[in-house]
Amino acid sequence: MTTPDRATHSSTSRVGLRFWSAFLALAVFLVDVLTPLEGAIAVLYVVAILLAARTNRRNDILVAACGCAMLTIAAYLLSHDLHHIASPALRAVVSLASIAITTLLALQNHAATNRLAAQARLLNLSHDMIFVRDHAGVISFWNKAAEQTYGWPAEDALGRSADELLQTTYPDRRETIERVLLETGRWEGRVKQRTRAGATLTVDARWALQHDHLGKPVGVLETHTDVTDRVAAHSALVQSEQRYRRMFNASRIGVVEEDWTDVRATLGALDTGGAELRDHLARHPDVVRSARRLARIIDVNPAMQRMAGADGASAFIANVDKLLSENDRSFVGALLAFTEGEPFYEGETEIVRLDGRKVPVLFTISFPADPDGDRNVLAFVIDITERRQAQDALLAAQADLAHAARVATLGEISASIAHEVNQPLAAIVTSGEAGLRWLRRDVPDLREVATTMGHVVAQGRRASEIVARIRSFLKKAPPQQDELQIDEIIEEATALVAREFAKDDVALAMEMEPGLPPIRGDRIQLQQVLVNLLINAAQAMSSQSGSRLVTLRTGTVDGESLAITVQDSGPGISPNDLPRLFDPFFTTKHGGMGMGLAICRTTAEAHGGQLSAESIPGSGATFRLTLPFSKHHASP
Repeated sequence: MTTPDRATHSSTSRVGLRFWSAFLALAVFLVDVLTPLEGAIAVLYVVAILLAARTNRRNDILVAACGCAMLTIAAYLLSHDLHHIASPALRAVVSLASIAITTLLALQNHAATNRLAAQARLLNLSHDMIFVRDHAGVISFWNKAAEQTYGWPAEDALGRSADELLQTTYPDRRETIERVLLETGRWEGRVKQRTRAGATLTVDARWALQHDHLGKPVGVLETHTDVTDRVAAHSALVQSEQRYRRMFNASRIGVVEEDWTDVRATLGALDTGGAELRDHLARHPDVVRSARRLARIIDVNPAMQRMAGADGASAFIANVDKLLSENDRSFVGALLAFTEGEPFYEGETEIVRLDGRKVPVLFTISFPADPDGDRNVLAFVIDITERRQAQDALLAAQADLAHAARVATLGEISASIAHEVNQPLAAIVTSGEAGLRWLRRDVPDLREVATTMGHVVAQGRRASEIVARIRSFLKKAPPQQDELQIDEIIEEATALVAREFAKDDVALAMEMEPGLPPIRGDRIQLQQVLVNLLINAAQAMSSQSGSRLVTLRTGTVDGESLAITVQDSGPGISPNDLPRLFDPFFTTKHGGMGMGLAICRTTAEAHGGQLSAESIPGSGATFRLTLPFSKHHASP
């Protein structure tokens, strides 16, 4: 039944009660006046007052009481006179007393009912489900929240067993719970109940035992709070924590859980004197060391324990300071990322095992977005010892291959070398013979002899330089970082390939930009790159008829880099071969190793530069080498 229906029904009931109360009072009055009955007929007015009290309206009670009292007096005056005080007067007084007493009791009951109704309304205002049941479990009160949550209106719930209606599941035996309730007067626990729609709710139940004036249990007030969502959220949180813990312990990546709360407080209170934090930390390394000690380690997973040489989490170091080496520079970057609100910071460093051995690692530190999450900073660490060893082995292999390539290149240009060495040797012989002739004359011309001997010394030094350059080219030595003039390197490289170009009838055109700044690098390695590019250009045109031209140009790129291009007039490079041109062991030459261009690109990148190729089939190929200028001479 809806609320408007109830209001209409209640209004109709009050009208009916008022009518019957008035009708009964009038009937009693007529009987008292018109009949010869001598009994205390007026006492029946009490029934009319009680009917009026059923409307639960104070004014109805007072109107009914006043009306009945007036009718009693009127009936007495109409039936008797005031000259003789006899039994009729006594009956009238008794009737008036009955009316007064009944009215007083009805008013008291009305006040008590209103108080109970107010309390019931307060219970209906509660967000908790509240109902009252007797000791047998039968429901006698059912509040609005219970109607809305469980789905049963009050008229359907009242008079039914609470356990049967809600299909309650208890955490313990029902008898045990009732015994606790009787002994202590209260019980609290978590139960499961079903709604009218069939949904299962988890509720926190609080029971309070009610007693009568004799101390006998008469009812139980049950207050239920729906915690279904809270329990589900807690269960999801527990499952998430368990899943995180499984990943934490089973991961092969080292994981360190850290607390950076004190780090944030220290950096926040730091007085940098207006300087940038990066500059302040650079000038005050003690601040960085202090922050390392404040970054506390909370927990580490087994992979990190093995990496650090610890037997367990309890034996692990307490803060980051002991984990990092003395020369670590990565923690400064982590501090800057932390203060700038970056979500993570990654880098490469070395950790110090408990036995003192250093382990190279890659790491990523994850910073929570909320400052309240500073207690849960996570660092993920990967041991790269094997990778570092593989890199060292790769570099050694590349050095071996580069040496082999230089030897192979030397074999290809041996004729040029022989020609270049023969020139100073022939000049030495010629100058020596001329000097001997000047000495054999009747009057030796010592001035001419001295001049000739100067030529011999000069050519001898030239031959020595040629031999030294060839030995350096073949020497298996570690790379050097020297300041170099590109003109000198190009001159030496073109001298090495001059004979090869002459044999294949290849013309070399050079377009050199004057006054180029120096570069930094290894002379021999850069020389080898140019020799390889020039020989490849010459060999690309070996099977074609007509002119064969290689153009070598130098220039600048944005004022900060040197650009060297080697362009040939050969058939060009196939579009299918161009993407694979710098792959190791890929070659288009018969009997080639396929390592020359791969080594050239690696060398260029090791010098901070790039090597690229472009080609239009039928129009030759162009290789472009860019190298950064030395920082001390770079253009502003």
